[in-house]
Amino acid sequence: MRRAGRAELLAIHDALLAAFGPQRWWPAETPFEVMVGAILTQNTNWRNVERAIANLRAARALTPAAMLRLAPEALAELIRPAGYFRVKAARLGHLLAHLRGRHRGSVARMLRAPLPALREELLGINGIGPETADSILLYAAGLPSFVVDAYTKRVFSRHGLVRADASYTEVQALFTSALPADAPLFNEYHALIVRVGKDCCRPREPRCDACPLGPRSARTRRSSGAGRLPFPLPGSSVRRRRGHR
Repeated sequence: MRRAGRAELLAIHDALLAAFGPQRWWPAETPFEVMVGAILTQNTNWRNVERAIANLRAARALTPAAMLRLAPEALAELIRPAGYFRVKAARLGHLLAHLRGRHRGSVARMLRAPLPALREELLGINGIGPETADSILLYAAGLPSFVVDAYTKRVFSRHGLVRADASYTEVQALFTSALPADAPLFNEYHALIVRVGKDCCRPREPRCDACPLGPRSARTRRSSGAGRLPFPLPGSSVRRRRGHR
């Protein structure tokens, strides 16, 4: 398995950006809404999360204090569209209890912590795993923690840059070991990976011919699913990206 370098990873980013444009993630009005959305999006699609968030907004329950005033059953009912609503209501309850007990209910106070300490703290909350923690770090706190999801592993394993069975930490290291620790860059990169994963790199019947990264080889499709990207990509650059949101 070959190791991608900075120039190659930035070329992939540039190709996706040229094809899809800035994605302007995360779609939320406050850091707390990002945190809630990061929990609600576990094991569901964003459209369902939007419906649950709309319910919470209509109930004026998108602040820690307002959400704490809800009975667990009422919270679960509001987030029902996101699926696993009782489990997710319990996970939101764990987050709220942590905020109240350690940070006096202040999201801003919690998010002022440095990245390593805040990541460890988030992972210590029941129901928050690496992907959810990194989503909160990147999109709520604005810290350079690269988010890995199913789209990331699928796209980059199909192109031979990670193993299909690579761990979360291994896939994350592909990016963090080669790219500058730049939150706007990580923000845009992850959002673009989700976009190409949804539009082109589908689990079944991938649309390789429409992919900005190019089709995989016939030999690759017959074998392990890992393939070589067709570099150099037109119009790619290796400069550090700034300001994408």
